[in-house]
Amino acid sequence: MNFFTQLFNPQYITQLEASQVSAMLAKKPKPYLLDVRTPDEYKQGHINGAELIPIDELSTKMGRLPKGREFVCVCASGSRSSMAARQLGTQGYKVSNLKGGMSYWVRAGLPVKMGMAK
Repeated sequence: MNFFTQLFNPQYITQLEASQVSAMLAKKPKPYLLDVRTPDEYKQGHINGAELIPIDELSTKMGRLPKGREFVCVCASGSRSSMAARQLGTQGYKVSNLKGGMSYWVRAGLPVKMGMAK
């Protein structure tokens, strides 16, 4: 991490490539995938196993998230998920961000599940 990252982003969040997240999901324990997009975006395609909590609901629903797990935040491009990751990080969660969001995930040819999670 460079000086400017520390200076302008004191709550530094690790940015993970899609391939890194995919590899993490193949191992146990799997990280907790937190998708912070809107329900409509989520329905159009999400990573299998990702829980949907839209960014505007995160502060009110954060208490139900398990503190002992590693989290990876996901959105469309990586912007909203970075904000969510910083928010979780300030509350003591171990959290990373999917760099480039779902657009990079899809571009990498990784699987996408359509519809709402069951």
